[in-house]
Amino acid sequence: MTTTAFLHPDRLLPADPAIRSVARGLYERVATAPILSPHGHVPPEWIADDVPFADPAQLFIAGDHYVHRLLHASGVRHEQLGLGGTTADPRAVWGLLAEHWHRFAGTASGYWINDVLGRVFGLDRELSPATADDAYDRIAAALLDPGFRPRALLDRFGIEVLATTDDPLDPLDAHRRIAEDPAVRTRVLPTFRPDAYLDPENPAFVDKVQRLLDGLPVTWAAYLEALAAQRARFIAHGAVSVDIGMIAPTTLRTDPADAQAILQRALAGEATAQEAARFRAYGLYESARQSTEDGLVLTVHTGVRRNHHAPTLRALGADSGHDIPLAAEYTENLRPLLEDFGLHPALHLVLFAMDETLFSRELAPLAGFYPSVYIGAPWWFLDAPDSIQRFRAATTETAGFYRGSGFIDDTRAFLSIPARHDMARRSDAAYLARLVAEGRVSLATAERIADDLVDAVPRTAFKL
Repeated sequence: MTTTAFLHPDRLLPADPAIRSVARGLYERVATAPILSPHGHVPPEWIADDVPFADPAQLFIAGDHYVHRLLHASGVRHEQLGLGGTTADPRAVWGLLAEHWHRFAGTASGYWINDVLGRVFGLDRELSPATADDAYDRIAAALLDPGFRPRALLDRFGIEVLATTDDPLDPLDAHRRIAEDPAVRTRVLPTFRPDAYLDPENPAFVDKVQRLLDGLPVTWAAYLEALAAQRARFIAHGAVSVDIGMIAPTTLRTDPADAQAILQRALAGEATAQEAARFRAYGLYESARQSTEDGLVLTVHTGVRRNHHAPTLRALGADSGHDIPLAAEYTENLRPLLEDFGLHPALHLVLFAMDETLFSRELAPLAGFYPSVYIGAPWWFLDAPDSIQRFRAATTETAGFYRGSGFIDDTRAFLSIPARHDMARRSDAAYLARLVAEGRVSLATAERIADDLVDAVPRTAFKL
């Protein structure tokens, strides 16, 4: 990794010179520490096949909804970006990013892209219409170099652990090939993502569950056994966690007769919205119960209205930049689950939120009592410098530094992984330095915490 003129060496560190000096020392302790990425969305095929990246536009824009959503909000049409099955000249798409680059000032995605341009590609001038062609040419030339393929970048970035996100019926062939290849030194882990199998309102539910049952009787018991069998298969391929995304993380103690009746009605396309909600609540409860048996960490992401704009969903499909946060609640929703399993030594329950009011009101107090509960790092719109500072202020005074998940990059934008982790390390160094300067934490303690936040904390939460 390199640094260039437009990347300030003390970026994100406090402006006060004395506090900045402490923060710099804390950051330098962990700046080159291995990256642990136990939740993300990089396709495992990229690593198994060492797939070269196509061009700068595909790399930075088309595959990153953080980027093309803001371009869309600024008046750039999706077809101008080559999205939704349309075609567009990659250099012209890159030019649109350069033309609108000032709109990304102060955003997390703008920060990450600057970091990647400078530290990964060695560019020495900020993106602008005047520098766009030169930047495009230099990036395109670099992408032809084998050193910029995924496997080489895993080593260059120092990624020790990288988790993907996988359908429960995925054959995991890519993971098998990675595990059998001694040239891949990174530990690449599948993650069990059963959302479509737990939600009767998901358009894929009927097909998914029919394939899951594969001729078994349509009973609640057979359904749970089939899910458990797939979890066991994932564990055999190295998985350490299950990831579930829900608008509301409601849990209910399972009524097997009711659950079976809903399952049969759902497969017939007859389940009501109320029945679907009960089925999801049973499913989340049972996922926690299964984690007490097989030890998989259960992560829950909540509070997002997926695919807010139906016409864009029809045109581009899911994950196309119009998922919008909602208010959320954990304390009452999770009470049945936590009363029954919250003290179980095998359960690690990592709770993520996009509603910042949850941090101090619910997540920190829950993690401050239940040994099973860990506070998920700021996620999605919140994995940004100022949000991380707010997160630390909201959770630390109640739960400390050791009841969290460690930083989660949660990304498919492979080249941004080190930029995101570096941002988190700088942000945490800044927060710790202020505590040292205020006499609230000794320097020795801050140094230990800085080390642990990038290593012991995520290793513990995700059983690494």
